Amino acid sequence: MSLPLSTTRHSLSHIMAQATRMVMGADAKLAIGPDVSSGWYYDIDFGDKTLEESKLKDIEKKMKSIVREGQEFKQFSLSVADAKTLVSSLGEIYKLEMIEDLATRGETVISFFANIGKFNNPVYSGFEFLNNPDSYAVDTAEGRTVVAENQGKTNFDFRTSTFIDMCQGPHVIMTNSIPEDSFKIDKLAGAYWRGDAKNKQLTRIYGLAFESQVELAAYENMMEEAKKRDHRILGKKLKLFTVSDMVGSGLPLIQPNGMIIREAIKDYLWELHSGKGYDRVCTPHLAKEELYQTSGHAGKYLEDMFSVYGGTSKENFFLKPMNCPHHMQIFADNQFSYRDMPVRYFEPATVYRDEKTGQLSGLTRVRSITQDDGHLFCRVSQIKDEVSTIVDIIKEFYTTFGLMDGYWVSLSIRDPLTPEKYLGGDDVWQIAESALEEAAIANGLNYKPMPGEAAFYGPKLDFMFKDAIGREWQLATIQCDFNQPNRFKLSFKNEKNEDEQPVVIHRAISGSLERFMGIMIEHFAGTFPLWLAPEQVRIIPVGENFFPYADEVFQQLKKAGLRVKFDDSTDSLGKKIRNAETEHANYILVVGAEEMEKKTLAVRNFKTKWQSVETIADFVTKMQEEIKTKAL
Repeated sequence: MSLPLSTTRHSLSHIMAQATRMVMGADAKLAIGPDVSSGWYYDIDFGDKTLEESKLKDIEKKMKSIVREGQEFKQFSLSVADAKTLVSSLGEIYKLEMIEDLATRGETVISFFANIGKFNNPVYSGFEFLNNPDSYAVDTAEGRTVVAENQGKTNFDFRTSTFIDMCQGPHVIMTNSIPEDSFKIDKLAGAYWRGDAKNKQLTRIYGLAFESQVELAAYENMMEEAKKRDHRILGKKLKLFTVSDMVGSGLPLIQPNGMIIREAIKDYLWELHSGKGYDRVCTPHLAKEELYQTSGHAGKYLEDMFSVYGGTSKENFFLKPMNCPHHMQIFADNQFSYRDMPVRYFEPATVYRDEKTGQLSGLTRVRSITQDDGHLFCRVSQIKDEVSTIVDIIKEFYTTFGLMDGYWVSLSIRDPLTPEKYLGGDDVWQIAESALEEAAIANGLNYKPMPGEAAFYGPKLDFMFKDAIGREWQLATIQCDFNQPNRFKLSFKNEKNEDEQPVVIHRAISGSLERFMGIMIEHFAGTFPLWLAPEQVRIIPVGENFFPYADEVFQQLKKAGLRVKFDDSTDSLGKKIRNAETEHANYILVVGAEEMEKKTLAVRNFKTKWQSVETIADFVTKMQEEIKTKAL
C-alpha cells in the first residue's frame, strides 16, 4: 500500500536538510520543514553564510544520492530534559525554542527521526548522552553510544545516524522508496522565524514533489503558464489597478478599466440575488470597540484589526474586519416575527485586515477587502432550504465563469483537540455542523469533512474551484452561526409570541471582489468574456481617408451600448493592430476602401483569431447576444 504523498514530501524536507548541511556545512541551524500542497520547504539559518542559487543544484544532487543510498528513517522519543540536551549539543537553537514551547503546552515526550545510513557520521560520533535510567538505557561499550527505550521500540547506534531531526512524522521507511525523478528543488525565499518580522530572517528553500516525473513536469508547465498570466503584470499592462507606495501595501487602487470589470461582477451578483428575497443594506467602515467585544472579534481577532483614533471626538474606533456585527445591529433594530423569517441582507462592503506585509500580493492578498457579503437570519428548520438557495446561486455564478468542472466543497468543522479556539458550546456546534452536512448531502455537493478549518464562530462550506490552468482556489463560502445571534441577544417572535433566537448564515459568493478579480485576470489571461471586457471593440481605419467611415461605425457601436475605441493615431496599420492585441481588445475592426464602399466591417476576434466580414447591424446584434448570454 502506497504512502500518502504528504508523507513523501515531508520525508524529502528532512532529506533536503541533510543534503543542505552536506553542501553548506554542519553549522547550518534548522528551523521548520513542513510538507505543502506542491512539495515542501525548510527554513534554515546559515549564519554569516549566504546560500546562492547556484548551490541548489549541488543540494539536489546530494538529495538524489541520499535517496539512492537507501537510508532508513528511525523514530525515537526522549523526555523534554533529554531532548533539550540533544538539540543543545547539536547547536539547534530553533529546535530548542520549539521544545520549550511544547513543554509549556504540557508535552512531556519529544519525538525525533534519525536517518540511518551506511557510513559513520563524525557529527554524532562523540555524542555522550546521559539518559534517565528508568526510561532509557545507555551502552557506551567499544565507543558506541546507543539510545534505546525500555519498551524496545528504538535501538540504534548514533554513529550510524547520518542525520537527526526533531519531528513527529510520519516518514517513508527507506529513502530509496522515493522515485528520483519525482522531485526537485524549486526556489529560494526569505522567511522570518515564526512569521514575525521582529525575528531573524531565515532562508527558505522550496522543493517540488509529486507521485511521478510526469506529474512533476505537468506542475512545472502549469507554473510556467501561471507566470505568463500573473495578474500583477497583466493588471499593470492593461491598466486595471495600481499599487502606490504612498497609499500603502495591500491597498490597491482600481483604475477605470478595472472598475468596469469590478462593477460588472458586482451587478451580476445582485442580479442573482435580487429575485430571491434579499434586501440591500449599507454600513460604515468603522465602529467602536464595544461592537467587536460583543461579536467576539476583539477577543479572537484583535491583532489583525486596524485601530482609529478620532482627532476631534477623542474616541477610539476600529476599521471593521467583517460586516456581520454591523448587520446584527440592523436586525436588532427591527421587530420581526416568524412570518418575516428569513431576513436576508446583501452588501458588497469593504473590510480591513492587517495582513502581514510579506504576504501581500497584488489583488489576491490585500488589506482592503470588498466582500460580496450577505447575512441571512432564519430558523433552524429553514437552514437547509436557505443553504440550497445559496448553492444554486454559487453554481450559476461559477458556471458563468467556467469554473464548475472539478469543484469540491470543504465541510469545515472544529478541531476537537482545540475547543478553546471557538466560540459557543458543543451543543450549538453539533447542531450547526449537522445542518450544513445535511444541506451538502441534499444538494449533492462533492464535499469532504475538514476538521480544524471552521471559523471561530461556526462551521462552514468552503467551495474549491480550479482555474483554466488547474490551480485550486477557495472562493465561495457558506457559514452557519449560532454564536453571534446569542452574543447580540437577537430574537424574533415565534408562533407562541415567545422570543426565539435566529440562526445567522454568512455567505459570500465571489469571496472578495479584489481577490476574485485577480484570479479572473489570470483565469482568462487578460482576455475577458465580452460582458466583462473593459474594451470590447477597437476600430482601426487603414488610413486617414477612412476616418469618417470609422467614426460613423464608432458612433453606431457606442449608441448600441458597446465599449469601443477608435484608433485615429498616425501609426502604421500593423502597429495599430499590434497595439489592439497588446491591450486585449476583444474585437478588432479594420475598415478600408472596400468596407467603406459596402458598409461592412473586417472583423478579427482576438481570442479565437477568427476573421470575418460583417455588416454593422449584424455585428451589433452578435455583440449584444454575446453580452446578454455572458458567453465565454
